[in-house]
Amino acid sequence: MAKTKSGSAVVKKKGMSFGQGIRHSWQLYVLLLPALIYLFVFDYMPLYGMQIAFKDFLPGLGFSGSPWVGLKHFKYFVTSPQFSVLIRNTLLLNVLRLVFCFPFPIFLALLLNEARNAKFQKIIQNLTYAPHFISTVVLCGMIISFTSPSTGVINTMIQALGGQPIDFMGQEGWFRPVYIISEIWKTTGWSSIIYLAALAGIDPSLHEAARVDGASRFRRILHINIPGIAPTIIILLIMEVGKMMSLGFEKVYLLQNSLNLPVSEVISTYVYKTGLLGAKFSYTTSIDIFNSVINCILLLIVNKISSTVSETSLF
Repeated sequence: MAKTKSGSAVVKKKGMSFGQGIRHSWQLYVLLLPALIYLFVFDYMPLYGMQIAFKDFLPGLGFSGSPWVGLKHFKYFVTSPQFSVLIRNTLLLNVLRLVFCFPFPIFLALLLNEARNAKFQKIIQNLTYAPHFISTVVLCGMIISFTSPSTGVINTMIQALGGQPIDFMGQEGWFRPVYIISEIWKTTGWSSIIYLAALAGIDPSLHEAARVDGASRFRRILHINIPGIAPTIIILLIMEVGKMMSLGFEKVYLLQNSLNLPVSEVISTYVYKTGLLGAKFSYTTSIDIFNSVINCILLLIVNKISSTVSETSLF
């Protein structure tokens, strides 16, 4: 049993009840208390307000006094003209983000892990980590400035090569490529950290044995490194699929304009405009619940498939 410097025990003994365990290791529970309070106040208490999705919420009557309407808001959303557009735009952006943004950190981590020059490795890491610390507002300002048809750097280069300027943010077809490319640039370096940590945990003796057997570097990456980080890849993939219907609205909203709205209007921006700006609190709460239920179902399905196929899962 471990003890502190003062000699007090901090490890729960076998056979203790829950209350005895708390009294026995009260120091650990005191340290845990701020996090529990935070979770209760900001994550669990707001769940009480979810009931307004089933009511016509009136601020003057409050949560309990507003009249019940059942599934009225859910039915309205599912049958609304915006439903198919919002679902298509949200899913398509998330699928593209998953297909193109998810693999890049894995490739970068594998390449950095093979770098033999420590100085070169640190320089590349710093260059790829830096975009993560750029705020979304600044990033979107940079994108709009760089893609400007009149003064943007990209269009200046296109014109220098004899081409015609392109209004990237004013054409529907360019919104998704611009969004995905900028997302790759911003997230790749930071997301590769967890894969580098997983690669650091691979037993070096496996590589030594492979070298003795004459395995090339590519073979060692293929048969040692990738299988070694496969559980990490699967867990992160499951978590990403579990967010398939959720897309942070800040970047989409800041890049959005009236010209690209047909492809840039996603569930999160619609909820912001309708719920906060339009004060339709009950309606947008029902949309959020619908969103969460779909995400939960996707998470359970993918987790079950993963546990069956690879024996790696979240639970």
